[in-house]
Amino acid sequence: MHRKTAVVLGATGLIGRQLVQELLENEYFSKVRILVRKPITLNHPKAEVQVVNFNDEKDIAAKIDIGDVIFCSIGTTRKKVKGNKTEYRKVDYDIPIITARLGVQHGFNQFLLVSAIGANPLAANFYLQLKGCIEEDVTAFPFESIHIFRPSVLMGKRDEFRLGEKVGTGIMKAFSFLLLGGWRKYKPISGSDVAKAMVAAANKEVAGVHMYEYDEMQELIS
Repeated sequence: MHRKTAVVLGATGLIGRQLVQELLENEYFSKVRILVRKPITLNHPKAEVQVVNFNDEKDIAAKIDIGDVIFCSIGTTRKKVKGNKTEYRKVDYDIPIITARLGVQHGFNQFLLVSAIGANPLAANFYLQLKGCIEEDVTAFPFESIHIFRPSVLMGKRDEFRLGEKVGTGIMKAFSFLLLGGWRKYKPISGSDVAKAMVAAANKEVAGVHMYEYDEMQELIS
């Protein structure tokens, strides 16, 4: 059995933290290389923490090194970038696209991306338009397989408090039983379930481009 090296971006977020733990516990991965802006403490023989200047493509290239699978759950919020769409794009678009391009150059064969339900490059909403552009451009890279995950409202404990998201999550949980048929894709899902689905998809090693919404993610972890 070939044991793989994973690279994780967005490891300090709701999905990313769970993703790192899933990978560290998964027998198919022998090394988990974690790219972060600031140092984090993680004592595990499989973990390799790399502090990266994401504004420096050469540094990203050096820290990615070589491996098999890239997991990207990186993202920011309007609050963090103070409403600056250019700064928002630098994080949510530039980092995944640069990393994907470098991943191809460094011999990685899989790329897994967290997007969002409703992602569409033609959407009127800035966030959904940006996510759609990322999906469109990532799928143009010649990886053996690309997996895109489109969660709706995410459940789980974050390091930061987001009032709007907290209220939205409560409403969605209360009325999720009404989301049937084509509306099922809007059901809330836990960050841990998204992380488990991502690892399961990577371990299947199926070629091509694959999209996962609520039902597809639940099927992966069932």
